[in-house]
Amino acid sequence: MSLKEIRMPKFPECWESCGNCRQGAVFVLEIPVAPGDHILHDETVLILETGKVALDIPSPIAGVVDKILVAEGDPVDEGALLMTLL
Repeated sequence: MSLKEIRMPKFPECWESCGNCRQGAVFVLEIPVAPGDHILHDETVLILETGKVALDIPSPIAGVVDKILVAEGDPVDEGALLMTLL
C-alpha cells in the first residue's frame, strides 16, 4: 500500500498582492485529526494562524491518517509535507 501525501497548498493570491492577512510567518494553530483517523475529501486537517485570521486547510484526498509531520506552533511554508495517509 502506498502512502499519500498532504502538502501545504499554495498561499492565496491575495497574500502576495496585499499581504495584510499574512504579516510574518504562518503557524499551525490546531490539528483536529490524529493518526488512525479516517478523513474525508475536503475535511479540515489543519488550522493555520496567519497573524490576522485562522485558515482551515482541507484534505485534498480521503484516507486514514498515518503520520502527522507538523505540530501546533510550527511555522509552515507552501509545499511543506503536513501528513501522510494510508
